[in-house]
Amino acid sequence: MTASAPKGDAKVVAYLEADPKFFLRHPDLTARLRLPHGPAGTLSLVEHQMGLLRAQVEGERRLLGQLIARARDNETLAERLHQLTIHLILAPDRPTLEAVVADGLRREFDPEAVSLIFPAAAAQPMVQCGPLEPVNAGALFPAAARPILSAALIPLRTPRQAGLLAIGSADPARFAPDMGTEQLNRLGELVSACLTALERHGPGHG
Repeated sequence: MTASAPKGDAKVVAYLEADPKFFLRHPDLTARLRLPHGPAGTLSLVEHQMGLLRAQVEGERRLLGQLIARARDNETLAERLHQLTIHLILAPDRPTLEAVVADGLRREFDPEAVSLIFPAAAAQPMVQCGPLEPVNAGALFPAAARPILSAALIPLRTPRQAGLLAIGSADPARFAPDMGTEQLNRLGELVSACLTALERHGPGHG
């Protein structure tokens, strides 16, 4: 109820809410009632309700399409991460592993720049995504061929040191602060685990 509604409206609303079968007892009334529509037209109550339902169905259809598209994107991302995992596990030493990470991310995710930074200037507790200032982009991606406008910064941790995996894009909206980071977290954990294994058991450890 709005503040400008006539005083009698509250009684009508209360009556209809208390008697939900009213329109079932008077089915012809729903067809006879006319509602204002547009500058000079009217709609029956049934037509108005159908319009509301159509709008609701259309909204739900759009939402379903978005969910399906997101699920397909997640499935594609999971498959790409799986292929990258295989190559990382097979890396015999740290230089090879770092090359696999950089090449794999470029091949599977098509970013403009990838950097592995060890040791990191400061330990980062979690994945951070968002736009980059030019000075930060230059420090993270000194060899980038194009200006890097957004990035995902993924912390890497081994028992010996903390590092950073930086993925950069020329698209300012590619990495946003509100994007999901579950897969990026998994990537960081995977690379960290492989680096730790090489430090403990493999050649080429730092």
